[in-house]
Amino acid sequence: MMWNDLDTGRYEGMIAETITLKGYNNEPIHAYYSRPLNSENYPTLVLIPHMPGWDEYCREAARRFTQHNYAVLCPDIYARFGTGKPAEIAKKAREEGGAKDETVMGDVQACIDYLKEQPASNGKTGVIGMCSGGRHTFLAACTLTGIDAAADLWGGGVIMKEEDLSEARPVSPFDYAEKLSCPLIGIFGNEDRHPGPEEVNQLEEKLKELNKEYEFYRYDGAGHGIWYYDKPMYVQSAAMDSQEKVFAFFEKHLK
Repeated sequence: MMWNDLDTGRYEGMIAETITLKGYNNEPIHAYYSRPLNSENYPTLVLIPHMPGWDEYCREAARRFTQHNYAVLCPDIYARFGTGKPAEIAKKAREEGGAKDETVMGDVQACIDYLKEQPASNGKTGVIGMCSGGRHTFLAACTLTGIDAAADLWGGGVIMKEEDLSEARPVSPFDYAEKLSCPLIGIFGNEDRHPGPEEVNQLEEKLKELNKEYEFYRYDGAGHGIWYYDKPMYVQSAAMDSQEKVFAFFEKHLK
């Protein structure tokens, strides 16, 4: 669906709220849950937060997808670092080495399972993430069950050198590429440094070699965080074009 290509006579409504569910190891976490009020049989998405935290932008992105008839669950993958303002929690997470891959994957799997259990779901679930959430999205698409499509938006750290590995991030998601279990879309800026164009090239070559179903889109004059309208990195033309490509991708694979 193109931007502003809506039916002005169609009813539109949604509900968005914070809920509690059992995440990794059955630990309670909060999640922001938005879903349409005007239909049943809708597809679902797990939106994995970026490193700026479980923030206002993630909530707005969830509602944007719900406006297009998706139920979206965005888990607080930083819950184990406490609660407070997103920037404060993100700073604390960085100081403590970041959210652990193990707990993030556990939280995301719990969200997938929760969404598929909802009576209004059409049974199809996608995963989307930006920045570090893009890395987590690729890892999820290679290691978790129940994912029907995945969107990696400028995910840095998909390819990691041995010296970049840590207790929190002990694996390079790239090493699991053979296990990619669903179609993948990637959105990247050619001016980005993390991931840089060479890293994107390497990932694309691997996916081609493995005969995986994927779509990569790269934008000149754009760096990291193409969609973040609240930051100087926002690039309007690239943001709108790539958002429409992501919506078309999910339309194809989830609806």
